[in-house]
Amino acid sequence: MGHDHHGHGRELRAGARYRGRLLVAFVLAATFMVVEFATALITQSLTLLSDAGHMLTDTVGVGLALAAIGAASNRGAVRGRRTFGLYRLEVLAALANAVLLFGVAGYVIWHAVRRFGDPVEIRTTPMLVIAVVGLTLNVISYLLLRPGARDNLNVRGAATEVLADAVGSAAVLVAAVLIRATGETWVDPLFAIALGIWILPRAGRLAGQALRVLVQAAPPHVDLPKLQTDLATLPGVIDVHDLHVWTLTSDMEVATAHLKVATAADTHRVLDAARQLLREQHRLEHATLQVEPADHVGCEEVGW
Repeated sequence: MGHDHHGHGRELRAGARYRGRLLVAFVLAATFMVVEFATALITQSLTLLSDAGHMLTDTVGVGLALAAIGAASNRGAVRGRRTFGLYRLEVLAALANAVLLFGVAGYVIWHAVRRFGDPVEIRTTPMLVIAVVGLTLNVISYLLLRPGARDNLNVRGAATEVLADAVGSAAVLVAAVLIRATGETWVDPLFAIALGIWILPRAGRLAGQALRVLVQAAPPHVDLPKLQTDLATLPGVIDVHDLHVWTLTSDMEVATAHLKVATAADTHRVLDAARQLLREQHRLEHATLQVEPADHVGCEEVGW
């Protein structure tokens, strides 16, 4: 006897919900990035250039998130061997963005160290204007993305980048004021190095989150021993084995388990109780449970 549940098909993906906000953030970042690069060339400010490079990663990251969410949002079609669709593209996009962040940080730090031995005159007035405009746009973008940051890996990555870009704009503002007040050109590469170092921990965290998904590690919030114990104590359940929990993509975690039940147990009730336990106590909405009656060699598989 089969027992199918398709509740996940009725759920609204967090990424899809915030696609419009991601698009606004993408347009703002892309437009400002071009302006900031041009201004960096005019002012010869390496701090401004490093912030523009950081803005490039922000733009590319949000663009990757938009593309991945768009590909993953078509949940109904199973194409060829991609039985889960293209959900993993979201995670791959986050990993690609992290790699790009590492590259930008390395380039900025290398270029800034060279600038100490080759100082140039910095035009601070355009720096000040760009810093204020950039800070304003970053705050707007962050407020747009913050509500979706809890539910979606790529939205969270984009929101984190935007917030860091706001810090970058603030650093450009401080650097411009100091250079204007003191005339010291070493301030510019010093702040550029600080911005490069600022990128590295965020890139590491984003890469770690993506790799955790790709290696199918259990989600941090799931206590596997407790989950196995909770399932084993359900009425009618004798043993729980082959228990696996992993993250398929952001906001979609999957569990599988074999439940050995007593001969007289009502398998429907066992399955309903297990489903409720997984959903309410362990936040697992998607699972495949295999029931193994104690007196049968065979088994029946039930997915929900």
